[in-house]
Amino acid sequence: MSKQQLAEILAVSAQNPPPVGTTPGAMRAWMVDALDQVPVAENVAIRRVKCGPCDGDLIIPAGGDESRLIIFYHGGGFFFGSSRTHRVIASNLARAAGSVVLVPDYRLAPENPAPAAHDDAFAVYEWALDQGYAPGKLALCGDSGGGNLALATAVRAKEAGMPQPCALTLMSPWLDFAQEGASHQGTPDDPIIPTQLLELLIDSYLGDGDRKSSKVTPFYANFTGLPATLVHVGTRERLHDDSVTVVERLKRDGVAAELKIFDGMCHTWQLYAPMLEEGMASIEEFAAFIKLRQR
Repeated sequence: MSKQQLAEILAVSAQNPPPVGTTPGAMRAWMVDALDQVPVAENVAIRRVKCGPCDGDLIIPAGGDESRLIIFYHGGGFFFGSSRTHRVIASNLARAAGSVVLVPDYRLAPENPAPAAHDDAFAVYEWALDQGYAPGKLALCGDSGGGNLALATAVRAKEAGMPQPCALTLMSPWLDFAQEGASHQGTPDDPIIPTQLLELLIDSYLGDGDRKSSKVTPFYANFTGLPATLVHVGTRERLHDDSVTVVERLKRDGVAAELKIFDGMCHTWQLYAPMLEEGMASIEEFAAFIKLRQR
């Protein structure tokens, strides 16, 4: 059923393709227009806040526990995306977890190349701790490039001797900039990330920089001491092996890591959650995973 739902969604989306050969601002506006049509969760309040170097959306579910916080780093390849484009994921995560969710608007490339987004993501985590959120009630989450930021923030916090969050939840994290995973060459039908787009995103954020640098990807880090981690990925993704490999490495380093592969799903299918059964199911599973560990 979900594969049929996804096929219908992608067919509609194909009628409004992204603009080609235009400005970053125009490309971002296209994404906002495309995702503004997806309804957010009911019974949540959204207000703008200053969170360290960034502004962001603070999403508060009715009856939620405001002492618990999930920082959700939006995806978009460090080029697209904002708290607005990802409200469907963040609002449903808040609703299902009964937790406040913060979505920071970190700086985007090419105007702000690497490691601007990573520096902002870490600063937001520092801000949350400074605000008095207990590490045991603070979780990190993100999709695609945001999944990279969530994991990178936890690694950087460990290296700085700071407290770890209680949980990490990663949706199709983008980690393998060197494109060494087999899925980067062996997924010709990825409907979301064609090869040309991936190269544009890498060039915008990294330029000629080192694609394995610890400043831009935690893919090669030592993960010892990181909190329990849940990763979801679809079979129809160019970035599929990023998730498979990082979970293997997390387990190698003694982290309680879990991987769930969703058959037939494309990259960040959770963005279509209200119209896609497996989109909402994924968000609900992430929420349950976090809620169990926020104490």
